[in-house]
Amino acid sequence: MNYNIELIKKYFPNLNQLQVEQFAKLGELYTFWNAQINVISRKDMENFYLHHVLHSLGIAKFAQNFKPGTKILDVGTGGGFPGIPLAILFPEVTFHLVDSIGKKIKVVNEVAQSLGLKNVIAEKTRAEHVKDKYDFIVSRAVTRLSNFIPLIRNKLENKDINALSNGILYLKGGDLESEVKEAKVKAELYPLEAYFREDFFETKYVLYIPM
Repeated sequence: MNYNIELIKKYFPNLNQLQVEQFAKLGELYTFWNAQINVISRKDMENFYLHHVLHSLGIAKFAQNFKPGTKILDVGTGGGFPGIPLAILFPEVTFHLVDSIGKKIKVVNEVAQSLGLKNVIAEKTRAEHVKDKYDFIVSRAVTRLSNFIPLIRNKLENKDINALSNGILYLKGGDLESEVKEAKVKAELYPLEAYFREDFFETKYVLYIPM
């Protein structure tokens, strides 16, 4: 078993055998598909598990758990992040991954099918065109919060089914105070370095915005 899987198991020691196999397969799947359709910078593929898989799972470290039947929308998923790693970790949660670029959604669908993920729906569409409602909306730094909030404002369920109130779980880095102020929302910032020891996470956060 290689270092990459050990990195995931280090922080998520309770994975079952299927989940270990699915996480292990991610690397070869993205290496193959990234050669056909560029969804991750070629240089960044060397740090694929650290920069993309583990980073995505920062949401799981903060939220800890989602009840079966929870519905999560991943906006601007790109090649499937954070949705695909979260879908492996939470097989009883439904993930709807959307992106406006069809080539990226093709990769997401191929990866999900190869992994046997029955809890993933990937669709080429814009967030503002999504009609359904969700318990949580996740994303990885697709745009400034002031641009993001209007796109998803009416897409959250009113009733909470999890210990964590419904809202946005947004992965972003850098100095976020001015961005949160600009967006005029109440956001709680949780540093990923509280969960992961690698230097990469020093300036990375999960922003939780209950709505």
